[in-house]
Amino acid sequence: MRTLRNILAGLCVAAVAANAQTTDSSTTHSSTNSLTLEECIQAALQHNFDVQITRFAPELARYALSTSYGSYDPLFSFSGQHTFNQSPGGVDPQFGRYPGTLTTADGFNTAFQGVVPWGMSYNLSGNISDRISKLSGVEVDETSSGSISVLQLRQPILKNSWIDSTRLSIVLNKKNLKISELDLLLQIMTTVTAVQEAYYNLIFSEENVKVQTAARDLAKRLLEENKTKVRIGALAPLDEKQAESQVASSEADLLQALGTRDTQQRVLKFLLSDDYSKWEDVVVKPTESLQAVPQAFNKQESWQKGLSQRPDLNQAKLSLEKQGYVVRYQKNQLYPQLDLFGSYGFNAGNTPEYSGAFAQLADGSSAFYSAGAGVSLPLGNTGARYNYKVAKATKEQMTLTLKKLEQTVLVQIENAIAVATTSFERVRATKNASDFAEAALDAEQKKLQNGKSTSFQVLQLQRDLTAARSAEIRALADYNIALSQLALNEGTTLERRKITLDVK
Repeated sequence: MRTLRNILAGLCVAAVAANAQTTDSSTTHSSTNSLTLEECIQAALQHNFDVQITRFAPELARYALSTSYGSYDPLFSFSGQHTFNQSPGGVDPQFGRYPGTLTTADGFNTAFQGVVPWGMSYNLSGNISDRISKLSGVEVDETSSGSISVLQLRQPILKNSWIDSTRLSIVLNKKNLKISELDLLLQIMTTVTAVQEAYYNLIFSEENVKVQTAARDLAKRLLEENKTKVRIGALAPLDEKQAESQVASSEADLLQALGTRDTQQRVLKFLLSDDYSKWEDVVVKPTESLQAVPQAFNKQESWQKGLSQRPDLNQAKLSLEKQGYVVRYQKNQLYPQLDLFGSYGFNAGNTPEYSGAFAQLADGSSAFYSAGAGVSLPLGNTGARYNYKVAKATKEQMTLTLKKLEQTVLVQIENAIAVATTSFERVRATKNASDFAEAALDAEQKKLQNGKSTSFQVLQLQRDLTAARSAEIRALADYNIALSQLALNEGTTLERRKITLDVK
């Protein structure tokens, strides 16, 4: 998987502001934004807080990885020192009086050292000094000396040979970078799914307001008809009271539907915005309708997609790979420390001036070298042994956790397919129920007009029709939500919505 660097920079975000128009009298200061689902998704990918927050995760992981490589940065050092030492004269019983001495010295040291990726350490260093001695203020000696260590090397052979703490840190941070990229991908998919669900629920809420409004109007019309019949004595007063009760109940249902619609407005606007105050007086108007597009479900194919594409599952696999490197490192720490080392360089000394010392170093006539090996073995090695056991046990635990997650994915996908299938069947069933309820109500109203029915029966059929219509649009919303949830469980949300993430 390539690095999702500035993943949202490549998203072409469509403008979501539409021409404002005045809404009903209850929202005279509000404006309406008519949005498609695609526009809502694009706005969320740009402005949703969760996406913006998670977008920093890959960037932070890259910084951590770069920090790990910092262990291979070479270190250059330079130092200089001046010393002064004055000793008073005195009297020696054997030789008599001796003069005082004054010694001054200047020295310089430099080094260039570091570690290479296969664990070998190196050090290139040099030093030079000049010493002047005086007796009673008269210079009697000036000596310059120095050395250059052309190369000092130390290479681990067993412990810290094929892996050490630096190399472990680098490989773990590489895995962490991929995990953070998958985390961002999962957050994008989760946000897209949440936007779809909020959008479909808002459509349902809008349609349900229409259903409840129609039910209230129907109840009011029946009430007016009953009042007229009661006045002319063609109907008992009880029928009027029943109709009034139905009107009051319909008003309550309509208020509840309006409240639900307003709540869904806030849910969707929260997902789309990083500045909610700008959306306070905006009414989001879905431009799409609920449709039940038939889908062919293949459980085996969906399982295969889920096991290969689910970001959370791939994150668990990467975590298991990370633990495998930890086990490898802890196993390496069981070995004794066996190092090969050596050095090679040149000396210069006992020359009257700096220039003489530098000339000897350049001539290379006084070479030195060393070579050897060293071993250190902790007796017992208790800490390393139990760290290795802990690492292995942790890996076994993570393996079982991964298997459990894989099984969970299979169950989630199977459940999602079942819910989608059932929801699609509900769409057809609720549509039939709504048609039958409407036909029954028409028939009963005609019977009531002919005096062969009662208001109670008509009111009951009105309630049945309202419930059937509400169930029909609820089934449509649930089916579309089920499809989006199935895509999330499969890890195919972006593929299903035809969203392409441009990697920079």
